[in-house]
Amino acid sequence: MTTLSNPGTPSNQSNPNSTPVIRIDNARLVENDRPVTVTVANNVVAAVTPADDRTGRANHPDLPVPDEIVDADGRWIIPGLWDGHTHFTQWSATFGRLDLLAATSASEAMAMLRDYLDTRRRSPEGLNSNAFVVGMRFRHSLWSDSEQPTLAAIDAVSGDQPVALSSADMHCGWVNSAAARKLGVHVGESGLVGELEWFDAYCRLDDANGAEQLRLIRAAERDAAGKGVVGICDYEMADTIGQWTARFAVGLDLLRVRAGIYPERIEQAVADGWRGGAEIPGSHGLAHATTLKLISDGSLNTRSAYCSQPYSNIMPETHGVLSYSPEQIEHYMTVAKDNGFDVACHAIGDAANAVVLDAFASTGARGAIEHAQQLRPDDVKRFVELGLTASVQPQHAVDDRDVVSRYWAGMDAIPFPYRTLHDAGVPLRFGSDAPVAVLDPWVAMAAAVYRTDNDRDAYQPEQRLDARTALASSTFGHGIAPQAGAPADLVLLDRNPLAADSAATLRSTPVAATMCASRWTHLTL
Repeated sequence: MTTLSNPGTPSNQSNPNSTPVIRIDNARLVENDRPVTVTVANNVVAAVTPADDRTGRANHPDLPVPDEIVDADGRWIIPGLWDGHTHFTQWSATFGRLDLLAATSASEAMAMLRDYLDTRRRSPEGLNSNAFVVGMRFRHSLWSDSEQPTLAAIDAVSGDQPVALSSADMHCGWVNSAAARKLGVHVGESGLVGELEWFDAYCRLDDANGAEQLRLIRAAERDAAGKGVVGICDYEMADTIGQWTARFAVGLDLLRVRAGIYPERIEQAVADGWRGGAEIPGSHGLAHATTLKLISDGSLNTRSAYCSQPYSNIMPETHGVLSYSPEQIEHYMTVAKDNGFDVACHAIGDAANAVVLDAFASTGARGAIEHAQQLRPDDVKRFVELGLTASVQPQHAVDDRDVVSRYWAGMDAIPFPYRTLHDAGVPLRFGSDAPVAVLDPWVAMAAAVYRTDNDRDAYQPEQRLDARTALASSTFGHGIAPQAGAPADLVLLDRNPLAADSAATLRSTPVAATMCASRWTHLTL
């Protein structure tokens, strides 16, 4: 094997617009273990050919002379993996923020916050008394009624230090009085900030392109590359175009990015000349503004997803809420369609999914429904009729199984209907909704195949998917094997994921190397 370039640097090249010719010998396909040689040239897969049985390397004089020859040593090769739904700034923040996912009660969360504040105060950097302390991923929907968030509890622990905690699904916040004053939000006795007000407040917690945040973005990119990820759909509630322009300018370029634009920004973006698919400046073809990201309803954990039947164990009775009227949803979809953007529309409750499907049908917009967590059987068929993708996050089904039992008990619609969608012919696109779940496609695949991540029985085993479908749902339409003409995004694996015999085995699939746009972004060979 030849000596390889450092991760993130095109081999033998200093010009980012110039790419090397790389030949990967002695690789194997996951579906049949067939040995192949894969040649990359001009930033695409130039050829996938049978390996010579005698040497393990094919001689193809019609292909360019390689700048680099890599011996895969029998490792398995697949297309690069994608995360189809992230909030990347918020995900990167988890590399340096308080994570409350393990808290099983409000008092436990406050004990974790107290320890975190004490540790920060004792650190060499200290704790800026005017800066926000931000925590992530508390799950109060699973806490007992006597252990719910209160303003008094968080004030008692934090004092005058502004503290803002985001729920696991990011649809509400728990803030202390100091943070409420600084953010200008209203809080009652619970200390909770509702989803629409929280969406706006969260975006003002810090500078997404500040030096510390850029350090965390770099760490998050490297972590993703180490898992075989070559691209993300970034649906951060912010100026994603401006953010990624600044990030590429300082060399944060290990991932392809499909940037989403929210309704409040889409018309200004169009007025500024942006059209769907336009390249983000300085990204050298890696990043594009592609998508209108629209949120039609709330979430399950905050009991605000819009459902046709009332929630169980909730008084007064509620069906959840729509975030926009059907007319507004149609308006924004029309703006997107007329300007070349696809649509990624969040819809969780079955009633919200029906409204969104109606909007796709009436506007002719194209794209995906994000989450699709609860569907009526007749609406599954409409995905196929409208040519829509179901962009789903399989780990949510595992994480929320007890929340479904608590708040969606007895509802007629199908929760997390992945097998139902697949059997109907609906294309699936896997993601994480990071930081709601971890940005790790192997975790998502394991959740889809096994529907559990511990010793519990599979949740809704009839909705399990096979490993081949799970892998194909993680490569953004590029299947499970490299194909000539596909982007030069490849992953070498030390173990065949289709042969995994448990969720733990699939989750821990070892990635030996990741190539994104002809560059090695992760390398352990």
